[in-house]
Amino acid sequence: MTVLTLVTVGLLAGVIGAALGVGGGIVMVPGMVVLLAVAQHTAQGTSLVVIVPTAVVATAVHARAGRVDFALAMWLALGGLGGGVLGAWTALGLDGLVLRRLFAVVLVLIAVRMLRSTRQATPTDAVESDPDA
Repeated sequence: MTVLTLVTVGLLAGVIGAALGVGGGIVMVPGMVVLLAVAQHTAQGTSLVVIVPTAVVATAVHARAGRVDFALAMWLALGGLGGGVLGAWTALGLDGLVLRRLFAVVLVLIAVRMLRSTRQATPTDAVESDPDA
């Protein structure tokens, strides 16, 4: 594991996470597991630590652009706190290979759902995505 490889995986995760509004773990976990041979449990835990500063910086940029609904975020975060505890306990109770496969299945299901929803986009979706509209 070289420092350059680690920084590159982190950079890609940060760019993709901030640009697409997704947790960088979508990139970082597979990057650590596949490219760096990090165990699945360790990759997921490490990704969660890295996402904190990445999310803070990306949130500040989006907030300056007026694209953050803090009231909505507060309620989502409230549920996310409990979900984070339950999810971590669940992940730690699973075998590493089972966890890796489950992670991959979730990524595929999300991708399929998103691809299907792009075919059913409404005119309001186009307006929402264009800040100048």
